[in-house]
Amino acid sequence: MTDHDASMPNEFLSRLAAALTIAHHIPGRVRLKLDGAAERNLTALADDARALHRALSGAEGIRSVALNPLARSCTIEYDPTVIPPSAWPDLLRGEASAAAGTLLRIATAGFAGGAPERRP
Repeated sequence: MTDHDASMPNEFLSRLAAALTIAHHIPGRVRLKLDGAAERNLTALADDARALHRALSGAEGIRSVALNPLARSCTIEYDPTVIPPSAWPDLLRGEASAAAGTLLRIATAGFAGGAPERRP
C-alpha cells in the first residue's frame, strides 16, 4: 500500500464529515444529518454513507449503525468507554483532538480494502 492509498480513508472521512451535522447526541448514541448545502451531490454522498455504514458495522466500540435515506440521517450507537463522546463533534469540525483520532482510527480500520474513490 502506498502513502497515497493509506490517506484515502482519511480523505473520504473528511469529505463525508464536511457534509454532516449532529442532529442529536447523548453519550452512546449520535444521530447525524446530511447538511442541506450538500444535497447538490446527493448520489455520491449516499454512496459515501453506505461505505461508512459498512466500515463502522462491527467496528470496535460501535454497537449499531442505522441509515435512514429518506430522512437523510444516520444513527450510530456506540460504547462511550471506547469512543469518547467528544469524538463526534471534534471529527465533524476537523479538530485534531485525541478523541477524534480514536474515532478516525476505528473508522479507518473498517476500510480493509480502502475507501471508495470519489465519483465525478
